[in-house]
Amino acid sequence: MKTQAVRIYGQHDLRLEEFELPKIKDDEILARVISDSICMSSHKLAMQGNNHKRVRQDLAACPIIIGHEFCGELVEVGAAWKSQFRAGDKFAIQPALNVPGKDGRASLWSPGYSYQYIGGDATYIVIPKEVMEMGCLLDYSADSFYLGSLAEPMSCIIGAYHAQYHTHGGSYIHNMGIAEGGSLALLAAAGPMGLGAIDYAVHNPRKPKFLAVTDIDDARLKRAASIFSPAEAAKFGVSLEYVNTRDIADPVAFLKELNGGRLYDDVFVFAPVKPVVEMGDKLLGSDGCLNFFAGPTDQAFSAMFNFYNVHYEFHHVVGTSGGNTSDLKESITMMAAKQLNPSALVTHVGGLNAVPETTINLEKIPGGKKLIYTHKNLPLTAIADFAEKGKTDPFWKVLADIAAKNNQLWCKEAEDYVLKNAPEI
Repeated sequence: MKTQAVRIYGQHDLRLEEFELPKIKDDEILARVISDSICMSSHKLAMQGNNHKRVRQDLAACPIIIGHEFCGELVEVGAAWKSQFRAGDKFAIQPALNVPGKDGRASLWSPGYSYQYIGGDATYIVIPKEVMEMGCLLDYSADSFYLGSLAEPMSCIIGAYHAQYHTHGGSYIHNMGIAEGGSLALLAAAGPMGLGAIDYAVHNPRKPKFLAVTDIDDARLKRAASIFSPAEAAKFGVSLEYVNTRDIADPVAFLKELNGGRLYDDVFVFAPVKPVVEMGDKLLGSDGCLNFFAGPTDQAFSAMFNFYNVHYEFHHVVGTSGGNTSDLKESITMMAAKQLNPSALVTHVGGLNAVPETTINLEKIPGGKKLIYTHKNLPLTAIADFAEKGKTDPFWKVLADIAAKNNQLWCKEAEDYVLKNAPEI
């Protein structure tokens, strides 16, 4: 079967090509990708090429399909897997395979980085046996494909919450998770991943009693509050406050006052900015845990941290990168049950044709997730620009109307319209 896919040949060298997929073996599965969301990690791969730690072969000789946040349908199931999977099943992928190497250590192999025939930015793919053997091909039952593409970034957020820990004096046991019924501060958190963190904080079973969300952009905070309102959070027992810290002389004192004069049990930092990290440190109360969620590109990034409080106040610091398979399953399950709705992460939509330029320039394009429908030929377009484009193009006019009645969020109705009406690649 022929596929169209975006492959990487080296640094800054992404090509949309059509080529023949090999016939699947008995221990492989042929699948149709429907949607993929472009991750900053794919941008880093495009910048680094063969120097990326997940690349395991010479890209010029063996180009790989990029993209790892994808969702689709199974087309043909090899004999070895027919008892577990069926053609027509919807699926999502856990890209962190953790395949054991010869030395017993887990490898870094991953769809989207390491394989010639599997990646999210393709029309059809061949799923290799290790994906199934590692339990990383996941059943997906939500009613839209784009949520399956957001399951992986949401799993990163869920993993960060699970990585938090607290202790009790005299005990060396780490009690994992945020302090239930405690106080949580999400700093620089009105961006896409911060919105996901707000969603999970309010709707997961282990909730804070008080949640403070900060940013320095009024427009982003206003949008966050329109999606996850304090009134809605209160229905789930969470007192939610949004705070613009830009013009506050002493934001630590202000946030402490909001929390009834107390410091915080848990603090997440969503921007690799030294003053934000240091503010997070100052907000920690006794046995407080700081999660440095932001991934810096500067390998020498550092900030001041109070080690007196590490010793005497039992402050903890953790950092997480990605989620595990359990986190991804939790993400999928909560979305299927409509307990999580990460639609707010999506700010742009495009077709497979838009992937090379978008991936290479991703850090220069504002907004959140760039959602790709791999069988479609569409320019990358911001949801905020639908209405303007709709003045001259009825296709975008319909999408603008759908977005307008859905608080400017991507949704199943919009996806269904694109899948039915957008031009094929």
